[in-house]
Amino acid sequence: MDRLPWSRFHWLVVLGLGTVWILDGLEVTIVGAIGSRLTEPSSGLGLTTGEVGLAAAIYVAGACVGSLVFGYLTDRFGRKKLFILTLGLYLVATVLTAFSFAPWMFFLFRFFTGAGIGGEYAAINSAIDELIPARRRGLVDLAINGSYWLGTAFGAVLTVFLLNEQLFAADIGWRLAFGLGALLGLVILLVRRNVPESPRWMFIHGRDEDAEKLVDGIEGDIEEERGESLPVVPDEKSIEIRQRRSTGFGEIVRTAVTRYPKRFVLGLSLFIGQAFLYNAVFFTYSLVLTKLLHVPDDIAPWALVPIAVGNFLGPILLGHLFDTVGRKVMITTSYVGSGVLLVGTAILFDAGALDAFWLTACWMAVFFLASAGASSAYLTVSEIFPMETRAMSIAFFYAVGTGLGGIIGPILFGQLIEGGIHSVVIGYYLGAGLMIAAGLVELFLGVNAEGKSLEDIAQPLSARDAAATDAEGPASTGSARE
Repeated sequence: MDRLPWSRFHWLVVLGLGTVWILDGLEVTIVGAIGSRLTEPSSGLGLTTGEVGLAAAIYVAGACVGSLVFGYLTDRFGRKKLFILTLGLYLVATVLTAFSFAPWMFFLFRFFTGAGIGGEYAAINSAIDELIPARRRGLVDLAINGSYWLGTAFGAVLTVFLLNEQLFAADIGWRLAFGLGALLGLVILLVRRNVPESPRWMFIHGRDEDAEKLVDGIEGDIEEERGESLPVVPDEKSIEIRQRRSTGFGEIVRTAVTRYPKRFVLGLSLFIGQAFLYNAVFFTYSLVLTKLLHVPDDIAPWALVPIAVGNFLGPILLGHLFDTVGRKVMITTSYVGSGVLLVGTAILFDAGALDAFWLTACWMAVFFLASAGASSAYLTVSEIFPMETRAMSIAFFYAVGTGLGGIIGPILFGQLIEGGIHSVVIGYYLGAGLMIAAGLVELFLGVNAEGKSLEDIAQPLSARDAAATDAEGPASTGSARE
């Protein structure tokens, strides 16, 4: 798989799997943009400012739970079954959110919407990394994670029109926003059905004949597309494994904590830093504009569009450098650089030097770097742990990092906004400190994974020389081509 040239097959993987980040960006932006509308009695919900932050935290809590549950199931039952199931859960839950008529219903359905999206992160990142050639893994991962911001821009523009009471009633517009998100998810589901299972997962779980047949089919299609034969895989690139039916949760934990303790600390640091910054700012930015800078409700969502553009351009323009300059240099630069820019933004905002326009401009600069860093966090944890634990590793770091940063962040900022500009600035300093600290951890503990096969970065637990015994016993043995 690593030697394959870029082809229509890889575009299918990107479109079928990567577009889900657009949904997450859409969900986060819609709730942030309609936050002030939901506080109005005419909306049909009448939430308080604090409850808007609580709803955001509940969504993130659902994402954390979903990532852990579905992450474990992804490693056990396969990538494809789970990336179909989790998208289905998202579709049902977001439609039900649109029909919420009481705060408790809104909170409940937001939890399950988050669970679907959280499960997507584990299943999708695992499948993408195992299907994309090593030489382009960094660029593709960052670009796909960066597509989140296309959803953000779309959601911001969408809510401008849906919140216009001359077009839609106050209790209708925000409901339509969630309905349109479900429609987009349905289109993605139709494309996703054609994305295959990961051959790496299939081989380790005893389906070696199916895996070889799948890879042969992919190779045949690429050879026909390019009109030339692919190079033969060298013998030294083969690896012999002991096939297994599943990997126990205890072995997953032991692998991360005892076999790769430095990588464990690295993943945790990267996720906590970016999760706090993003969830704190984007779930509450509309409230900052409307409550503190007195921007009208129907104008505030427009500010998210240029910020989304900056976030999208960061991974797109910088992504190839993660494969050429290297992971360690680029991740450190993006984290520390964004933290320094955020400190400058906080100082200017506290001094009263920034109105809504210039605050938005500063956020564009901050998130140009921060977005590349945040995307690289998912890339890092998806490639530095063994194949059998990949989905669960992604799920764990997403859940813990997002739980600490993403749940605490929105609740904290919801309270800080009520305290005024000086209180919000304290939160900005905290976010900057976490990003800089994470960048320094990368500097000292980062892994130079650029251009390397996943099996070279972290040998599979099933490899014949990786462990002397298997708690569940060998199902069979085999040799696989990377």
